[in-house]
Amino acid sequence: MAGQLSGKGRTQHGFALILVLWVLSLLTIMAGSFALSMRREATLVAGIKNTAKAAALAESGLAIAEAMLMLPDPKQRWLADGSIYQIDTPGAFTVAGDIGGHIRIQLFAETGKIDMNKAEQKLLESLFQQSPLADDEKAQARLVAAILDWRDADDVVHLEGAEKQEYKDAGLRYQPANKPFQTLDELRLVLGMEEATFKWLQPLVTVYSGQPQVNAQQATPEVLAVLPDADIALLQDYLKNRRDSIVNDLPIPAAPVANAKNAPLGDNEVLTIVCEARMDDDASAVISAIVKKGDGQGSKPFQVLKWQIPVTHNESLFAEAKNELLIKDYAESEFNH
Repeated sequence: MAGQLSGKGRTQHGFALILVLWVLSLLTIMAGSFALSMRREATLVAGIKNTAKAAALAESGLAIAEAMLMLPDPKQRWLADGSIYQIDTPGAFTVAGDIGGHIRIQLFAETGKIDMNKAEQKLLESLFQQSPLADDEKAQARLVAAILDWRDADDVVHLEGAEKQEYKDAGLRYQPANKPFQTLDELRLVLGMEEATFKWLQPLVTVYSGQPQVNAQQATPEVLAVLPDADIALLQDYLKNRRDSIVNDLPIPAAPVANAKNAPLGDNEVLTIVCEARMDDDASAVISAIVKKGDGQGSKPFQVLKWQIPVTHNESLFAEAKNELLIKDYAESEFNH
């Protein structure tokens, strides 16, 4: 009898030991899972914090760009022809002040782009000859005519164009606005406009210029290349001379382009400013703003027309291909006065 009780006792002790081991294993797994979750949350919080630092740095770049555009000395004033400026900071612009970073700022004058409300037919035709529709002359002609029909005030159809009936026949539930484009996104609605063509157009065109001609001195190489009768060889020489003039603080030469303006940036002009910040820990942020210069009479030197934090952007301003557009690299201390 005593032997039997002893055997049962040993069995119970064995089950108890197994139970304890299972509980310890479960607690170990739970502890490991909790530790892993905490590490993940800490990494996530750190990522959010670093992105916020980068965003603050990018916003400071926008403020600096506006200040540099207002300098009284035109030799010191930043250019808005797609040139890039860089600011290196050891941490003074960051939230915590312990992580340095770099800002790259690119500026575009809207007068250096093709205005989709003012451009004449010849300029639009030249533009689309370089577009993704380059191999389809009929598609080019239809799209140019559809743009002209969208922005004019009447219902008279241009040759190959599109007014109310053509949109209805295409199964669309809207019709041409018969007034100027209010935003670039409105171009997506034009009959025949494909997404690939629209994306190609975006950096080249505007609705803010108000000019039928492009200001060649403020235009990017990509815009200059699509102008009517553009001579690529002459343009390459011009762009080299323009860059040399900028670097050496010399007057910008006139562009060898017919039917284009050559003028410095003026008051009341609209500009696009793109700021990208990259922290030393690889966090980054991009801010794009469309601003209008004041006339010096009001209380604010700039009016913000559009502000966006792009989810994606075409190419980083820190990409190697962008280095050739870099005009000057500043230390953060140069702005501490």
